[in-house]
Amino acid sequence: MPLQKSNDLNMYKIIIPVILFAASTAVHAQQQKENGVKDTTSNLNEVIIKENRIQLPFTKQNRNIWIIDKEKIRSLPARSVSELLSYVSGVDVRQRGPGGSQADISIDGGTFDQSLVLINGIKVSDPQTGHNMMNLPIGIDDIDHIEVLRGSASRIYGINALTGAINIVTRNVQTTGVSANLFSGSSFKKSEVTGSTYANYGIRASGTLALNRSSHLLSASQEAGNGYRYNTAFNNQKIYYQGKLAVGKTDAFDISAGYTHNNFGANSYYAAPGDKESEETVKTALASVAYTAKISEVWTLIPRLSYRNNVDDYLYVKQTPDKFHNLHETNIFNAELNNTFDTKIGVFGLGLEARTEKINSTNLGKRDRSNTGIFGEYKFEPVERLLINAGAYANHNSDYGWQVFPGLDAGYNFYGNWRLFTNLGTGQRLPTYTDLYYKGPTNIGNDQLQPEKSKYAEGGLKFNTTKLALNASYFVRTIDHFIDWVKTNQTDPWQPQNFSKVTTRGITLSADYTLTTSAASALTTARIGTSYTNLDPSFKTTIASANFSRYALESLRNQWSGILYSEFYNRVSLTVTARYNERINYKKYTVMDVRLALKQKHYSIYADGANLFNVTYIEAGAVPMPGSWFTIGVKTNI
Repeated sequence: MPLQKSNDLNMYKIIIPVILFAASTAVHAQQQKENGVKDTTSNLNEVIIKENRIQLPFTKQNRNIWIIDKEKIRSLPARSVSELLSYVSGVDVRQRGPGGSQADISIDGGTFDQSLVLINGIKVSDPQTGHNMMNLPIGIDDIDHIEVLRGSASRIYGINALTGAINIVTRNVQTTGVSANLFSGSSFKKSEVTGSTYANYGIRASGTLALNRSSHLLSASQEAGNGYRYNTAFNNQKIYYQGKLAVGKTDAFDISAGYTHNNFGANSYYAAPGDKESEETVKTALASVAYTAKISEVWTLIPRLSYRNNVDDYLYVKQTPDKFHNLHETNIFNAELNNTFDTKIGVFGLGLEARTEKINSTNLGKRDRSNTGIFGEYKFEPVERLLINAGAYANHNSDYGWQVFPGLDAGYNFYGNWRLFTNLGTGQRLPTYTDLYYKGPTNIGNDQLQPEKSKYAEGGLKFNTTKLALNASYFVRTIDHFIDWVKTNQTDPWQPQNFSKVTTRGITLSADYTLTTSAASALTTARIGTSYTNLDPSFKTTIASANFSRYALESLRNQWSGILYSEFYNRVSLTVTARYNERINYKKYTVMDVRLALKQKHYSIYADGANLFNVTYIEAGAVPMPGSWFTIGVKTNI
């Protein structure tokens, strides 16, 4: 570092991060950009994947990463983040209600607690239960892109990234303006109880302010409907703010905060058929502050503090709220510190994290636990066109002690756009408080559970240009101490056990092609994408008396998706999608959706048709999904 004259400035840059770091430390990095305000690009190949410390463009990634870019988000007939993710290869979205009111997300045949969800790198997983991790304070209009990293990723994100991670990156503010999205939809079917037609509506609005040294985004939304069958009405409000403030020439503050209130009828969501009259309200608040400090030409330091509060209020019978009433409140404090050292011999990443998780529950009791972690990574090119990333994550949990999770990935470019890649990863998933302590007539927790651990190996071939992206890969993943809810007799209550060792082998094939023609052509843009995932899980049970298993028989086996987007005269666009899912012990199904849109300078009108052929299917438990649903909406921006 420079001496004397610059010492005061450098000390100032160090003191601010240390104050932010406060009581505990951890790592999570955000992309360093000029003047502290990040830039995004519409070219998929140039998207920077926002991992914790060492960040690489999409084309140099040695992992199986899927990107939902802003063009796909704009064109897909989806109303929620969970519906967007349903088009991603290997991601199993298991919704229990319309509009994403309750959804579980798993990756490559895992369970919904084995995947980590993040917003701009902030972990939103809930130690109470994975059922709450998609209760997010952002809407799809706030999103720039979504990164889905498949495979065990503790080296990158820490605990609970057992089968992969989903990082939702919000849009960057580049101009000052306001925008709105109003829509309404219906199945045109009537309730047999009330005689009213099932319908929904949504209002989303946002404002952006782009100043010379700062940028601000504020969005709010209200979505509600009377459901699609008995006791599935929902009412959801969201509010979200993010701000960026440049400090000096290179440093910046990043601030974000959000809140969502989600109330829905939960008919058969968790304990069918006895929960026909159930109702649930989930309220989630998130906040974070980060500071990016360029200490020297080599050293970048990024601390961040974040907080998450979640209140889950569940009524087994809403007409008698004093009986079978579960109220859970969790509070999570996370402190992270990331260091990146860009040297002549490679890039080094070093991080620390500290996390406390507390719950106060009428059913689970008062509990708390803490995690302390240390990250270390090294990216280097030993020979031209060969890129290697190696590292490890060491974690100490107050209940389970120390564990170390190494990882390695490598990729070699040949013939310019072709890339061979391989990666080895490890991961851990801690039991939730529901797994450990739940008490109920049909479900009983088990406080003797041990964490799940995974080993992952993958290899594949990629090809990327600005128009064409191809991927073919094969992986093997082994999970030890797999936690499943099991029972010996049909009349017994479910109880979680470290039930088995699960080995999953998987193949993924995907292709995405974009065609852009001259303005004089009728067809100005066309985009076609398809993907296929085959999973072959095998179970080696360790409890012979467990005759019934809840999750082992729900694993995804085959999945195919296809997307066709066409735009005519830069005004009219048509998107047609199809999704095929086959799960163990579940009926396979294919669902087709469509969106037709008319775009003008300051507004667009769109019409969506979901489940066009009115297919009857189930994604989770005993909950039948909605049949055909038709939506019309208008978007404006000034």
